[in-house]
Amino acid sequence: MDNMLTIKRELVERVRARRKEQRISQQKLSAQSGVSFGSVKRFERFGEVSLASLLKIAQALGCESDFVSLFKEKQPVKLYFHYQDKNESLTPTAVWA
Repeated sequence: MDNMLTIKRELVERVRARRKEQRISQQKLSAQSGVSFGSVKRFERFGEVSLASLLKIAQALGCESDFVSLFKEKQPVKLYFHYQDKNESLTPTAVWA
């Protein structure tokens, strides 16, 4: 649970920082994203927002593509072979990223 709270706070801070970098007010972000002003305020204050609204906010800030990499399939980094038994053939083993 503690980790979830940390992630939520970090996400809020990153969104707020991106908004401020672009010199966009909460009200302007609301208008550009189509998310209600109250929802934008609630997100920045408490970290509470629907996934659909968060995606709209991300799109308005130009960072929606960041979501694509969240649950990306892991690719093997290394593949090596080993003997499980001296009489067996080599067995491949993958090490994941």
